[in-house]
Amino acid sequence: MKKTGIIESAFILTAAGLITRVMGFVYRIYLSNAAGADGMGLYQMILPVYTLAWSIAASGFTTTISKIAAEDAARKEYRNARRMFYVCVTLSAVLGFLLCGALYFGAEFVAANFFKDERVVLPLKILSAAFPFMAAGSCVRGYFFGMQESRVPAVNQVLEQAVRMAVIYLLAGYFIPRGLAYTCALCVLGIVAEEIFSFMYIAICYKVKFGKTIKDKQAKLRSYRETLRIVGRSAIPLGASRIVSSLLGAVENVLLPAKLAVYAGAGALASFGQMSGMAMPLIYFPSAFLISLSLSLVPVISESVAVKNRAKTEYTVARTVMFALILGIGCSALFMVFCRELGSVIYNQDISQTLFTLGMLCPFLYVQMSVSGVLNGLGEQAFIFRSNLLSSAINIGFIYFLVPLRGMNGFVFGWFTTLLILVCLSLEKLRKTASLRLDVLNWVAKPLMAAFAAALCLRVLIMPSLFGIAGQKLGLAVLLILYAAFYLILIIVTQCVSKTDMLYIRKKMHLA
Repeated sequence: MKKTGIIESAFILTAAGLITRVMGFVYRIYLSNAAGADGMGLYQMILPVYTLAWSIAASGFTTTISKIAAEDAARKEYRNARRMFYVCVTLSAVLGFLLCGALYFGAEFVAANFFKDERVVLPLKILSAAFPFMAAGSCVRGYFFGMQESRVPAVNQVLEQAVRMAVIYLLAGYFIPRGLAYTCALCVLGIVAEEIFSFMYIAICYKVKFGKTIKDKQAKLRSYRETLRIVGRSAIPLGASRIVSSLLGAVENVLLPAKLAVYAGAGALASFGQMSGMAMPLIYFPSAFLISLSLSLVPVISESVAVKNRAKTEYTVARTVMFALILGIGCSALFMVFCRELGSVIYNQDISQTLFTLGMLCPFLYVQMSVSGVLNGLGEQAFIFRSNLLSSAINIGFIYFLVPLRGMNGFVFGWFTTLLILVCLSLEKLRKTASLRLDVLNWVAKPLMAAFAAALCLRVLIMPSLFGIAGQKLGLAVLLILYAAFYLILIIVTQCVSKTDMLYIRKKMHLA
């Protein structure tokens, strides 16, 4: 089977993600109109239960399968990859069934002691049915990523969103008139239907693509004990990291509004809503490609490590950091120079100060997103776990001590400090494990000059007349296209990207 190239894979996953986001936006509009604010509030309240269940049952196994399957495939040890896959699916499904039973029979206890609302009992019982399918389906998707086949997971991502929307639309007339508990149950039923369909679809695709008899008699088949040891060494740190991150993230979300209220009451809380609900979605939007690239990097780097192709590993790591810096610096200039226009056109509000401040964090944020996939591919799960613990501890410390004194400025300063420390630690780790050498001139200095030259020239010379002719909305869209094109031209002219890199992007999708 032909593999999907790393760049092709990232673009496929990005396209699927963007389609899913648009569908999700339409879905939320319909659901919010049908269910009302109270119904949506009740639904949002129990979603962390689903996230926590995924962290426990699936998160560690999914990445582990992707990594180890790529390593075994690189050595042509397909039977070992298959055995590892079955072990992970079994363990993940067992955890899913255990969590299903625990939530179903403990729904009343959870509702009474954690949510303080008996209306979530029915939704929680229904939600529990999704856990086994969610766990097993995530593992199968991880196997596809490990075999560098991203098309099936991408299609699956879009189809499962369509199933959820169809279920909500078809059953809304029956559930919503029965009250908030049934309205919330309908939302959860959409998740259950989505996970069941997703598992069935991805399992059928697995059978079609990988169900043939495996011929690698030369490879030594690992015992189940050895397979369990290898899986545990990777999955346990990853799962623990995800669980701890979820729990500490919940602590941050609860602590931050409380400390902001100490600083300046309702005004500070409004600024928090402006940052989290308006500015941060804009900051994160261009990172959709980096998230997809991070998923694609795990099997690619794992494969090159498995066959001891150090040159390929080092090249992939270096170009990943380079690309993240170029994209991050470009977005930083965009958000800082056009912060007022972006806020007024998209939200009809002035969020320029918040967007300007967060824009400065883009290079650090985007680099950290990218290197997470690199570090997973290199097998540095323990390092990732320790880094996540450190970052959460620093964030909580700044929220607790500095936010009451400086408000949102204290939070942003803490976030910047956390990102700076994490990026420095990650780059140092990559220097030791993958011989990374940071090219400050071509990866930082030249992109900085190119980005701000493009943005400032467009703002001074083009934007006034463009907005006058085309209007604000169309004018902003054209302006963004012009900025991306101008920045890309300057990156190429200043030779930030070498001819070798251009050939890599155009012809050598697999970094051969």
